[in-house]
Amino acid sequence: MPGDYDIEYASPWAGANYMPVSVRGTEAAEWDKNTWPPLEDLARNHPEAGVHFQECEIFSRSKDIGSATADWFAELLSPNPWFKDVVPNFRSLPKETLSPEIDSATAFTSVCINTAIYLPWLVSQCLKNGVTFKRAVFKHISEASLPGIHPSSKADLVVNCTGLMASTLGGVEDKSVIPARGQIVVVRNVADRMADVSGTDDGDGEACYVMTRAAGGGTILGGSYQKGNWESQVDPNLAIRIMKRAVKLCPELTGGRGIEHLDIIRHGVGLRPVRQGGTRIEKERIDKVLVVHNYGAGGAGYQSSYGCAQAAVALIEEALSSTRARL
Repeated sequence: MPGDYDIEYASPWAGANYMPVSVRGTEAAEWDKNTWPPLEDLARNHPEAGVHFQECEIFSRSKDIGSATADWFAELLSPNPWFKDVVPNFRSLPKETLSPEIDSATAFTSVCINTAIYLPWLVSQCLKNGVTFKRAVFKHISEASLPGIHPSSKADLVVNCTGLMASTLGGVEDKSVIPARGQIVVVRNVADRMADVSGTDDGDGEACYVMTRAAGGGTILGGSYQKGNWESQVDPNLAIRIMKRAVKLCPELTGGRGIEHLDIIRHGVGLRPVRQGGTRIEKERIDKVLVVHNYGAGGAGYQSSYGCAQAAVALIEEALSSTRARL
């Protein structure tokens, strides 16, 4: 939960930002679309949440077509993505302003989230609304409904947001959930924009992106997207490649100098909870317990969060109203 740092808890390690990679016409695109207004409101009206606006530039190289990163970013790299009418100031960048290795680019206003502020802020909002937090270890999802876990009696319904651990939790054991290892470097240097490239020359599982967190949270240099990799330790060679790519992408980080002029705060590794087939938002009954699932968002957890929550709430209301109707 917020305040914890664990390799299997990806939230603190995320950038985090709003860069939709969902495909036009899918449920995932709808979830991303419905998440922008709440994030925009937080950035505009609630600075205490740790969310701020940042201009975002997306650079596409034709030689990356077919790579893991380019496939993941296909919609994001499109000159006509579905979200162009959702985010402010979407535009194509003139070819003459681009580096020789870049074939096309777009830009728009996004948000960057300081997760060290935002996650505790979410806890405070829950507490304000009467939520009780309690730590426990469950081997089976049905155990979450048992008397003694809750202040009152047995739970009417359990919401499963177990992320990567949905692959091993009894009653769920979704083997389509796998890790996608991400490695970052957090620095004190400031970038004047958020930037992302369609791929790198250093390997199919590597990526290049830069974003500066709100409220002095440092600048995130990334990264990697290594599916099936559970390694928790920082790869120092990857860290060097990440920093070199970031300084080339955003020379203002070091005033045009090398990576030795990056002021490193820390290195980080997180495992994105990727689900083959996409985020699972469904309801079912497991051992007589009503369950609504909301897990498997992978690298889209923040940018789809409010939309996914709305979809899950709709299923919760549907399940509970159906149960009450039978009483």
